[in-house]
Amino acid sequence: MTETPRTLLPAEVEATARAAHAGQTDKAGRPYAEHLQAVAEGVRARGGDADQIAAAWLHDSVEDDALSEQWLHQAPLSRRTKDIVLAVTKRAGEDPEAYARRILATPGALLVKEADLAHNADPARLAVLDEATRARLTEKYARMRALLGLTDPGSRR
Repeated sequence: MTETPRTLLPAEVEATARAAHAGQTDKAGRPYAEHLQAVAEGVRARGGDADQIAAAWLHDSVEDDALSEQWLHQAPLSRRTKDIVLAVTKRAGEDPEAYARRILATPGALLVKEADLAHNADPARLAVLDEATRARLTEKYARMRALLGLTDPGSRR
């Protein structure tokens, strides 16, 4: 009888993400873990599965250098979770079109990115930023939504 390899439990994924981003804040100075939690809850609310919820907790970990790509490859996570995290990890100098194509080509990644964009573009979150930053981010998020085919901010894919 072959044993199934152990994967991190949901609480362990959350704890890992929170620890990796400890001390990090968002553009408004809020603890970054609040964003991670909101994205995970957004994925859950959109009908995401366990792999997508785990990826939501870890979605910025490699991009922010909170965890290394090597850590991700070696972590006791499903291949699908790892693939989604890598798909939503924007690379330095990568154009938005290539980034969007990778997300669209990776099963399960679009829902995670949709939840991420929804929280990033939340009017209450944007309202605390200065006008120039708010305008720049609003345009950036709208462009990414368009590239991903998410034209309705309230859509549920």
